[in-house]
Amino acid sequence: MPPAPSGRGLTFKAYAGDGAVLLAFDVDEPLREDLAGFAIEYTDPDGKISPVFNRINFQDPVTADTTNKDRRQMATDTKQAPIQKFHWVHFPGDVKPGDFTYRISAMRFRPGTDDQVEPVATEEQTVELMPKQPAKFQLGFTRGYLSSQAYLDRFGGEDFTPDPLTLGSETKDFQDKWRWLGFHGRRLVFDFLDEALEDPGIELDVFAFDLDEPDAIRALEQFGPRLRLFQDNSATHAQKTPEDSRPLELDAIDGVKAKGAQVKTGDFSGLAHSKVFIQRRGDKAVKVLAGSANFSVRGLYAQSNNVFVFDDPQAADLYEQAFRQAWDGESHFRSSEIAAGWLPIESDALPACAVSFAPHKTAAVSLQRLADAIKEAKSSVLFAIMEIGAASGPAMDAIRTLPDRNDLYTFGTTQKLDGDLKVTVPADPDSPFIPFSYLKAKVPHPFRKEIAGGSGQIIHHKFVVVDFNGENPKVYAGSSNLANAESSNGDNLVEFADRDVATKYAVEAIRLIDHYRFRSVQNKATADSPLRLKRRDEGWAKDFFDPASPRSLERTVFVGKPRETG
Repeated sequence: MPPAPSGRGLTFKAYAGDGAVLLAFDVDEPLREDLAGFAIEYTDPDGKISPVFNRINFQDPVTADTTNKDRRQMATDTKQAPIQKFHWVHFPGDVKPGDFTYRISAMRFRPGTDDQVEPVATEEQTVELMPKQPAKFQLGFTRGYLSSQAYLDRFGGEDFTPDPLTLGSETKDFQDKWRWLGFHGRRLVFDFLDEALEDPGIELDVFAFDLDEPDAIRALEQFGPRLRLFQDNSATHAQKTPEDSRPLELDAIDGVKAKGAQVKTGDFSGLAHSKVFIQRRGDKAVKVLAGSANFSVRGLYAQSNNVFVFDDPQAADLYEQAFRQAWDGESHFRSSEIAAGWLPIESDALPACAVSFAPHKTAAVSLQRLADAIKEAKSSVLFAIMEIGAASGPAMDAIRTLPDRNDLYTFGTTQKLDGDLKVTVPADPDSPFIPFSYLKAKVPHPFRKEIAGGSGQIIHHKFVVVDFNGENPKVYAGSSNLANAESSNGDNLVEFADRDVATKYAVEAIRLIDHYRFRSVQNKATADSPLRLKRRDEGWAKDFFDPASPRSLERTVFVGKPRETG
C-alpha cells in the first residue's frame, strides 16, 4: 500500500476498524527537532467537532496510586497535551453511520518553553466506522472487560453479571452494561437470533461450547422443535459425580429439550469447540454466524472476542455440512471430506476467503497454511492468541520465530506465556510478547478491576493478521486455538484475504497491544518517577527515529512507508 498523503512535512493515515479507528502519523526531518507530539480532533457524521483528550499531561504526575477520579480530572485536550507516540486508536463516544473526519496536527514546543505547544502542520482523513446498511459479510468485536477503565467511567465499577448467575437470572439491570461490553459482537449474535425467530420458516442449527448467557438461552428455547443443538460435553461441561457443581450448560440442554429441541452432545475426543449458528430453510442453509465468542456471559462481556456473519448460502452450506457430519457421525469426522482441507468460499458479495473444519487427521491440514503465511510475511504480523507457551504445531512454531524476524514488525497479546517460549525482557514495551500473567500480578491498583472478570480466559481471541497494509493482507480467525489440538477438537478456521477485514483485525490487535503496553509502563510509575508527558529536553521521540528500535519500525509500517535504515 502506498504511504498516506503528506503535506508540509506531516504524513497521516486513518484505518477504519469496528467502531474504532487507527490513526498513524509521521513527520519529515525538518519537523522532528522540536516535535512535542500530535493533537487530534474529529467531526462526526452530524457535523459535531470534538477534541480527543489525553489522560496524561505535562503538569500532573500519574503513579500507581493515582485514582480513577484523579485521572479523569487530568484529562486534557491534545492541543495542550499532545499524544507522544506515532499512532492512536480512537473510539468515538457515539459510533453512527456516515463519515468521520479526523484532523491531526503535528505540535512543536513553542520557542523558549518546554511545555507549551503550537501546531506546525495539519492533515485530515475521512473514514466510515459503521456501515450504512448490513452487508453480506459482517464482522464485530466485543469490547472486553479489559476496557473497564472506560467501564468505570461509564458505570461506576458496578458488577457486570448477576450473582449467582443462573439461567433464570433477571438481566434487565445489566442490559446497558452488556450492550456496551458486548458491543458489535453481541449485536450480531442477538440480531441473528431475532431474525431467525421472526421467520417461522427458518430452523437453527447450533454448535456450542460455553453456553450460559441467559438471554441467548431464552431465545434458543423459543425455537422449540426448530432448533438442533450440538453441545460440547467435555470435562468442563459435564457433571461426573453428584457432588460436582452442575455446569449451566446442562440446564441449558434441559431447557431447550423441554421446548422440543433436538440435542446431541460430544467432544470429538477433545472439545466440541466451535461457536456457530446456522440458519436453515428446509434442507438449505442460508446464513451462518461464527467466530471466537462463546454464547456465554464471559464470552460476550468479559473477554475480547470476534464474531462474523456470512449472509451467503454457499458459506452457510459448508458450515452446515460440518454440522451434519458431527450430528450424524461425530466419530468419523476427521476422516470425512469436510475435514480434508481448505474449502474456498466463492462469492462476489463476500471478502475473498476459505474455511477449514476440524478435527483433521493431522493439525497441519489447516495450520500449515497459516504457518506458511507467517513465514512469507513482508512487513508485519499482529496477533491475539489465547495461549502460546504450551501450545504446539506448525502455526505456533512459526509464531515462536517472530522475535528473530528483524525484518518484520511483530507484536501481539497472549494470556499464557510459558513452556519453552523465550522472551528477552518479559513485559518490556518493546518485546514482541506481553504475557497477561505478568500484568495480572503487576498491574497497579486503579486498573486491577480490569481483569477481575472471574476465572477463565480474558484474551480469548484466536487470530493472526499478516501484512495488514501490504500487498497481500491475510487474516486467520475462528474458534481454532491454532495448535495441534486441531487433530482432536471440533473447530473452524477461516482465512480472509481481504484488506478491509485485515484492517479491522489489525486495529483490534493494536488496541489490545496498546492497552497492555500502557499498563506495563504505568506499573513503573512512582512518586519519584511519575508518568507524564515528556518536556522538550527529554527526547520522547528519540527511539521512534532510531532505525535499530522497534518503535521506528512501528512508525514506518503503520503509515505505509519503507523501513528506514541507519
